[in-house]
Amino acid sequence: MVTSFEFATATRIVFGPGTVRQVGAAASALGRRPLLVTGGSAGRVSALGLDGERLSITGEPTIPAIRDAVAAAREAGCDVVVAAGGGSVIDAGKAIAALVPNPEDVLAYLEVIGEGQPLTHPPLPFIAVPTTAGTGAEVTRNAVLGAPEQGVKVSLRSPLMLPRLAVIDPELTLTVPPAVTAATGLDALTQLIEPWVSPRANPLTDAFCLDGIRRVAVALPRAFHHPGDLSARTDMALAALYGGLALANAGLGAVHGFASPVGGQFDAPHGAVCAALLPHVIRANVAALRSRDSGCESLRRYGVLTDILGEDPAAFSLRLSVDLGISPLSEYGITPAHVPGLCRKAMDASSMKANPIRLTQEELEAILTAALGPGRQPS
Repeated sequence: MVTSFEFATATRIVFGPGTVRQVGAAASALGRRPLLVTGGSAGRVSALGLDGERLSITGEPTIPAIRDAVAAAREAGCDVVVAAGGGSVIDAGKAIAALVPNPEDVLAYLEVIGEGQPLTHPPLPFIAVPTTAGTGAEVTRNAVLGAPEQGVKVSLRSPLMLPRLAVIDPELTLTVPPAVTAATGLDALTQLIEPWVSPRANPLTDAFCLDGIRRVAVALPRAFHHPGDLSARTDMALAALYGGLALANAGLGAVHGFASPVGGQFDAPHGAVCAALLPHVIRANVAALRSRDSGCESLRRYGVLTDILGEDPAAFSLRLSVDLGISPLSEYGITPAHVPGLCRKAMDASSMKANPIRLTQEELEAILTAALGPGRQPS
């Protein structure tokens, strides 16, 4: 029996090679003074053809950086925001668009460390143009921001933050380096598996997840080993879009629960963190479900993944991570001494609420210790 559910996404989605050339006209129709937010490789989005204020985001956006950007956008009178880049760039643009019309400091609206107030004014019109195939941020209703003082990453979240337009042009991903292709692609896989096993899953998110997982299993190794393969890049762009649609409506899980404190405390790329954690979270979730809730739907869904992938999903994701050269978390300076504190912070992360079972502190510590890599267990 299908239970009640709700589904929300960007007002308009445009997908396909060459579609980036539509962005300039769309932005002109939404505002007179655009703010263009890009990453370090702005040359890839030269086809946008936009004049206006420009902002370059290097690394993941932080609360202080967003405060400065909002002040600059207000001063310049920007009335539409276009973000073209990876997930960090899109999250930065989404946050700026949301905060320019809203008078309070960003902390008033943030989850976990802030007051969590709702936005009182609609955001500026926002157009998202992803140049990587990973986060699905082009169709989500939140922006992840680093909080350096607290050592975590938290979300600015509102249904009003869904982009007015998402333009997904797979040609923009053809020049993405292999290491970034691997990390973002495994983030996309994580964002298809976690909503699939989430208690909040619904028939629409299920369809996106299953088709997306099948595509990633074939396309990600090809995109990594053959970067110019447009067919593989197109499948990965579509899978990343599916992941964004799914997570925005069904939630995530323990992998992203960990990613919040790990990414907030260490200089570790989000996708690489998720890739290192995914197989160990799957193993822990399955073991916990078999022990404490053996008749649940989420456990059956892990079995469906085994049928689709031809092997246990934990084994599949671990093998894929090794093939794509994903580093263990110890490479980013995380040691066994950090494990208990990171796990305590992870338990408070919003993503943990959609994990198929509540994991104990001991189970979380075992996951993170395993993700540190061989030989990193405490003596």
